[in-house]
Amino acid sequence: MTKAITKKIISLILTLVFVSLLIFFVFQIIGGNPAEIILGTEADPQQILALEKELGLDKPIFERYINWILGLLRLDMGMSLKYQIPVRELFFKKLPVTMWLTFYSLILSIIIAIPLSIQITMKADRWYASIITAITQLGISIPSFWLAFLLIHVFAVRLGIFSTLSFNIMGGDFFNKLKNFFLPSLAIAIPNIATIIRYMQAALLDEINKDYVRTARMKGMELREILYKHVLRNALIPVITVIGMCLTSAVGGSLIVENVFSLPGIGSLIVASISSRDFPLIQSVVLAVAFLVIFINLFIDILYGLVDPRIRGGR
Repeated sequence: MTKAITKKIISLILTLVFVSLLIFFVFQIIGGNPAEIILGTEADPQQILALEKELGLDKPIFERYINWILGLLRLDMGMSLKYQIPVRELFFKKLPVTMWLTFYSLILSIIIAIPLSIQITMKADRWYASIITAITQLGISIPSFWLAFLLIHVFAVRLGIFSTLSFNIMGGDFFNKLKNFFLPSLAIAIPNIATIIRYMQAALLDEINKDYVRTARMKGMELREILYKHVLRNALIPVITVIGMCLTSAVGGSLIVENVFSLPGIGSLIVASISSRDFPLIQSVVLAVAFLVIFINLFIDILYGLVDPRIRGGR
């Protein structure tokens, strides 16, 4: 198990190096002189040259890449060209909104999907089981940003239950935050709910057809009791990977949904930095998000190895 974890960590480091190279050189190819962006197109050429030297833009490209990476290792993410404040300050200011969206949507996905999966499996012959199965197919195919517009139209515009007007989403107590983040989190959660239900139902049906379940039924145990005492625990093991995929999907979904709901998170920050060609901000924030996604995948792989004895035993 230790050897497997070491290999995964090495793989994570190599992936991060590749991603950092890709991000850095893509933004170098895109073009745009940061010195001209700061000073404006009518700036004197001498002023531009002086600022390029101050920003280190007169150095070779590989030297700039090494300096950028060394800065990131010191948690120095550079200076924003648009806001003229450290990128790290901006990033950690916007991060709580994105984290709230990501984990709230994941919790909604789990607490809705798992009970529904059990209900569909136990009542497969009921009419509503077929309807829920059809809805899951629809949920997987609809993108989260379209669901966001639909939820705004229904629950904010038509019913007036939620507000989408400008307000401090992080204001108030914990329960106010739960209400404020509910609609955007639900928009992210719906496709993940559908995904978890499909995998969970398949895992439950696979477990139900095994010998230990038939033996328990022959001994007189009710199906519900077997499901909760034995089947559910075994079925959750392969679903852990799916939940990990949903977590990374939630991170990406939150970046998009933030812009639909005008939330002040990392996604809105990335869009604003792209429109202003703030390359130091874009490349550092995108790499930070990439690191978060890669780290989540590593954590899920390690967790899966811990809960599954077959993997833990090296088989």
